[in-house]
Amino acid sequence: MNFEIIGRQTIEKGVILNISINNSHIKILFVNYVYGRIKKWNIKEEMVVETLLYPDEVIIGHRERYIAHKIYYNRLIRAVYEYIGGFPVLITVYVPKIGRFYKGGGQFEDQIFKRS
Repeated sequence: MNFEIIGRQTIEKGVILNISINNSHIKILFVNYVYGRIKKWNIKEEMVVETLLYPDEVIIGHRERYIAHKIYYNRLIRAVYEYIGGFPVLITVYVPKIGRFYKGGGQFEDQIFKRS
């Protein structure tokens, strides 16, 4: 997938990633809690970004939050996000068993990066 993290800004709530993708720029806030989850699940920040930008599916979860799913080598990355003031905010990320949550791909209730 074609994207690059071109900058980051640390704020009180977390880190705003500035991402370049297909001649566009997207900013996504990763709340502080997310970095503990990334470490716990032994995944890379880039894998989480790819899950958000190029998900296999996006479903609606509790509190009308979106959940992006992406499969990596028989692992499911599940990234829970919402919009605050039109700005995507990643709330949490984890790696459950694929069969528990994955619907089979192709369902998109939302897309942070709209593919043409």
